[in-house]
Amino acid sequence: MSCEFKIEPSTSRATINKNATSERLVIQTLLLPETPDGVNQAAKILTHGGLCAFPTETVYGLGADARNSAAVAGIFHAKGRPQFNPLIVHVASLEAAEKYGVFNEDARALAQAFWPGPLTLVVPLRADAGLSSLVTAGLGSVGLRVPAAPLAHDLLQTFQGPVAAPSANPSGKISPTTAAHVVDGLSGRIDAILDGGSCEVGLESTIVGCVAAPTLLRHGGLPKEAIEQCLGHDLADAKKGEISAPGQLLSHYAPSAPVRLNATGKLAGEVLIGFGATKDADLTLSHSGDLHEAAANLFDILHQANALNAEKIAFAPIPEVGLGQAINDRLRRAAAPR
Repeated sequence: MSCEFKIEPSTSRATINKNATSERLVIQTLLLPETPDGVNQAAKILTHGGLCAFPTETVYGLGADARNSAAVAGIFHAKGRPQFNPLIVHVASLEAAEKYGVFNEDARALAQAFWPGPLTLVVPLRADAGLSSLVTAGLGSVGLRVPAAPLAHDLLQTFQGPVAAPSANPSGKISPTTAAHVVDGLSGRIDAILDGGSCEVGLESTIVGCVAAPTLLRHGGLPKEAIEQCLGHDLADAKKGEISAPGQLLSHYAPSAPVRLNATGKLAGEVLIGFGATKDADLTLSHSGDLHEAAANLFDILHQANALNAEKIAFAPIPEVGLGQAINDRLRRAAAPR
C-alpha cells in the first residue's frame, strides 16, 4: 500500500488513530501551517492521542502525549524504534519540568543557564509524575527539555502538557531538519506535521544525566565546554553499553549506503562529503570549515547523499572539538556495522 501525503487547510481535521498499540494503517498525514490555527489543530491531535511532528531548534520531533501509553506506543510503531531506548519529554518551562522530574542543584543550575535551548537533562522521575512507562523505558529517570523554537513553545503552551518527542524519522535513519524530511520518512504513518521551516541548530540536543554526578550521555547542539564552564568542573563519561538516554545505540543515524570516515580522498563509487577546503567533494558540510554551519547542515547533507543512491558515502575529517564532537559522534553511529 503506498503512502499518501496531502496538504490540507488548517480547518481540516486529521484522522486520529485512537488505538496506537494496534497496527496502524496508512493514514492521511496533514501538513499544518505556522499559524495559531495550525498550532491549535496540532494541540487537538495530541490531546486525542494522535501523533504530530513539530520543529524544535534542533530537529523535528515526533510528538505524542507523554501521559498516554497508547499514543506513546504509536511513536514506537511509526518509527520502528527499540522500546528500551527512552524518549525525551518536552515541556514549556522549568516549572513544568519539575512536575515530572526531581532537580538537584546541578540540574537546576543547568536548566536556568541553558533553557530554553538544545539541552536535555536526565533527572530522577517523580513518583507521581503520571508519565507513561514507555517514555522512560521502565527506568527511574526521565529526560526533560524546554525547546527554544517559538513554534514548539507555542504548541507546548497550547497543549498544556508533556510531549514525548524523539526525532521524527524512522528509527536509526537520518534525523529531519525540515518538514520535507519528515514527509519522506513518515508520511502515511502519522497524523500531522506542523511546518515551521528549517531547524536552526540542526543537531539533536546535548543530553546530561543529573541522577548522580553530572554525566555526558550524548553530545549535541550545546557544546560540552559550555556545560562544564557553567558547572565549574568536568562532566563524567557515560558507562559503556548503558542505555539511559536517547541516541546511545551504536548503529544510529544511518543512511542507506555504508559510511567511511576521515576520508582524505575519494574512492570509486563514493559520494565524498567535505569540510573546509576538501578537494573533489561532491557535497560539503561547510566550505569555510565552520562547525556551527556543519552541525546545522549535517542531516540535510546525509539526506542529499542518500538521494544520490551512492554505493558508499565518505566524510572528510571533522575536528574533534566543540560541536565537532557531536558531529563525529553522529557520524560514528552512522558508520557502525548494521
